[in-house]
Amino acid sequence: MMFIRKLFIFSWLQALSCIFPLIIFGALALTKIVELPVLPRYDWILLICLLAQAAMIISKLETMDELKVICMFHIIGLGLEIFKVHMGSWSYPEAAWSKVFGVPLYSGFMYASVASYICQAWRRLQLRITGWPRSVYAVAISTAIYLNFFTHHFIGDYRWLLMLLLIAVFLRCTVYFTLEERTLRMPLLLSFLLIGFFIWVAENVTTFLGAWKYPNQEEVWHLVHIGKISSWFLLVVISVIIVAQLKHVKMGDATAPKGVPTNKWESRI
Repeated sequence: MMFIRKLFIFSWLQALSCIFPLIIFGALALTKIVELPVLPRYDWILLICLLAQAAMIISKLETMDELKVICMFHIIGLGLEIFKVHMGSWSYPEAAWSKVFGVPLYSGFMYASVASYICQAWRRLQLRITGWPRSVYAVAISTAIYLNFFTHHFIGDYRWLLMLLLIAVFLRCTVYFTLEERTLRMPLLLSFLLIGFFIWVAENVTTFLGAWKYPNQEEVWHLVHIGKISSWFLLVVISVIIVAQLKHVKMGDATAPKGVPTNKWESRI
């Protein structure tokens, strides 16, 4: 019974942390079922996302510092989307006023929602990470992962090599979280994989609702290839590294001696 109770609380806190992704799902479903007037569908989704973001700030579900992180992810994600659509990796077939180089601006919110989830979960579960690598290693590997999303179209895909490097760098990292004043722990690499898997599940839902289409989904919807989990795994790594490094600086730990792990990871951001 204790295990079931802890599992329920953990699931509930996770659901609360997913409020922004759930709003996006709701917007996609609503605009898929109901043909809203005046604006094209993608523009309505963008408007709903903007209103939801404003509401979360006004209601203090998110802080201004969290908003800065989310805006950063919006820019990072939009840049990646523009490149991938240009390369034909996927497409946004519907018309919209808010399209830039064939990409609707709401797409950046899908990446921002990952950052929102991480920030929310960090605060609600009182996350702490031990064994964190030197900043130079963390920043270098996240940069290499992001660049690989672009360069694999020209010089080959090195994601598996990057994953081996990730294991070497983050193998000793453990994430601690609190449920009802009891602290539990999990290997950080496992948390990367689990989040990546659930994003892949969410991706199947969003493509079914027409958020975007892969080439093999142009005529009939198909399940997204399971290999995409590796892509989301790597994206989650970038997301957590950026949020963790910013929290590191926010807590004043940027002046800590290099190579000395810190345990002061409680969220104030």
